[in-house]
Amino acid sequence: MNSLYLWLNIGSITVPFLYSFHPKLQLYKKFHLLLLSLMLTMSVFIPWDVIFTINGIWGFNSDYFLGFEIFSLPLEEWLFFICIPFACVFTHYALLQYFPNLKLNKVATKAISINFVLILFILALANYNKWYTLVNFSLAIILTWIVYKNNAQLLQHFLLTFLVMLIPFFIVNGILTGSWINNQVVWYNNAENLGIRMGTIPVEDSIYAYSMILMNLYFFEYLCSRFKNKVTRSEGKKYKMF
Repeated sequence: MNSLYLWLNIGSITVPFLYSFHPKLQLYKKFHLLLLSLMLTMSVFIPWDVIFTINGIWGFNSDYFLGFEIFSLPLEEWLFFICIPFACVFTHYALLQYFPNLKLNKVATKAISINFVLILFILALANYNKWYTLVNFSLAIILTWIVYKNNAQLLQHFLLTFLVMLIPFFIVNGILTGSWINNQVVWYNNAENLGIRMGTIPVEDSIYAYSMILMNLYFFEYLCSRFKNKVTRSEGKKYKMF
């Protein structure tokens, strides 16, 4: 069982990676930009992860790891921030490839974003002494505002594609938090969260996933846009994202 987390990572990325070479999607042509977006997002989430692990806000069960750690985090945890976001980015664009009209209108996107931010703000304020809740919800508030201001179209699509991504999220995160196995792969200090579980999954994890995936998509689309402009200026070619 000490390779369980590793196999969850491998299982999550294998099919998306292979289908990234599909002629309709051709995500492989932008692997360099996707890798950079992953690294940028990790620069936010890895320090957060390290600090929370050192302070006992969450931790890892050594029974499910190979035993190699970097900055107090198992190797598998580092791989998590590559494999899971890669699979989610793939899922987002695959859904839009086959369902190009899968989007909310501007009015609905604005209303949902405002209400989402408002709810998170109230919960964070009411639970300012719970570190996972406070940091998690605060990041989601800031990120939602930034994305809405700079790339509202991304939110129009993502607020729907994320609902689809929640299906594999509940499976993978359910296993990590103890569903269908003898113990937890990742444990949480309930004094630092709301103490509300969806099955075995802390409710904060859904917001964590929201921010992690959205941040990757935001950086990726920003980089694709910058690359598009460079190609247009220097070569006069038309760049198509997907």
